[in-house]
Amino acid sequence: MTVLIYVLTAIVSYVVAAVNPAIVLSRLVYHGDIRKEGSGNPGFTNFHRVYGGKLSWLVFVLDIGKCVAVSLIAGLVFAPDYFSTRALGAAYAGVFALLGHTYPVFYRFKGGKGFLVTFALLWVLDWRAGLVATAVMLTVLPLSGYMSLSSILTLLAGAVTLIVVKIHTPALFLTFGAVLLVIWRHRGNIARLVAGTEKKFSFRKKKPAPSPEEPTGKEEREPETVGEETK
Repeated sequence: MTVLIYVLTAIVSYVVAAVNPAIVLSRLVYHGDIRKEGSGNPGFTNFHRVYGGKLSWLVFVLDIGKCVAVSLIAGLVFAPDYFSTRALGAAYAGVFALLGHTYPVFYRFKGGKGFLVTFALLWVLDWRAGLVATAVMLTVLPLSGYMSLSSILTLLAGAVTLIVVKIHTPALFLTFGAVLLVIWRHRGNIARLVAGTEKKFSFRKKKPAPSPEEPTGKEEREPETVGEETK
């Protein structure tokens, strides 16, 4: 029975998280594919940069929600004691949710980088870890402007907090494994940060610059009558 619970938890968590809101919404609403736009990453940041609007925040909520749902349910199924196997159940489900999100079978194993999924797991495991992680994000992102840097530091801060609050050891190892996977998925961003070529994040979607051939609406017009003031 215990083995069956582990297997079912892994399968359900993976499948639920493998459904990518950014890909689904880009197809249904914009009739495109977010993986072919911007950076090509099917996650909140790229979706927001490309499409902007309220739908990007729906992606944000759904990415967090799918991890919270499977982790909370797994925690309840595994055990009643929060400081033992309930934390293990939540972390176990969270790791498989992360694998489903980053390597989804539905999209040829090419998914998002997993920050929001792991961020949600921190909150499920311990509110103090979630609070510290959120504080780091709200501090680093406005100061640096780099979502990738903020994401990495946020997850590391949350994971370290789990050590301080003495979360169940197996759950701690699973969470650190998840954090390391997310950092690995950001290796391209890290290289660009070092090279100084990483793009900064803005909560406002930038409008594309007009091409030289396109009128800007600000061209100077010759006055129709000599001596008449141009408006």
